[in-house]
Amino acid sequence: MRGSVYVTGDTCAMTRTSAARVAGFTFLFYIVVGISSMAGALHGPARELASYAQNASAIVLALALFRVTRVEQPFLAALGMVFRVAEGALGPALRLTGTTLPHSSLVDATLFAVGSTFFCWLLLRGRMLPRPLAWTGVVASGLLVIGLPLQLAGLLHAPLTTVMWLPMFAFEVPGGLWLLAKGVPPHVGGADTPR
Repeated sequence: MRGSVYVTGDTCAMTRTSAARVAGFTFLFYIVVGISSMAGALHGPARELASYAQNASAIVLALALFRVTRVEQPFLAALGMVFRVAEGALGPALRLTGTTLPHSSLVDATLFAVGSTFFCWLLLRGRMLPRPLAWTGVVASGLLVIGLPLQLAGLLHAPLTTVMWLPMFAFEVPGGLWLLAKGVPPHVGGADTPR
């Protein structure tokens, strides 16, 4: 069925194309909120709200990308989802428990990078994005998976700690726009279920 939602029996599920469009919008929203917050454009309650919005976006993105990529390899898609959900849940969990985690933003970013690596690999493998764009995502994620632990260990410093994010930006903006505008192609097997 073409459309955003299909209903069978007692279940209601979002199509892969709709999930891809949700992921595309969420990529872009996540970037805008994150950059606004990091740039100091938000203060007080607005900054706090942006933090919650960014955490919620990470979870929405995890679920949407899982829905999109699970047809390619369900186990890797589930791993990507787990890391991205952990990214979204870490900040609120720390706030709720009153726990302090040294360098929590770097831990958060590392969870993001690992989850992104799984999802970008599946987007590439399933030809869900143009190959150069998908490869950009794989390479950008890999750079962060290597660079963030080095930064956490104190072995990598500015300006490299800023520059290492540029390839991810070069992936997420056009990737988000692509998914928002085009969705993903139908699964090669024809069915919209995992292989």
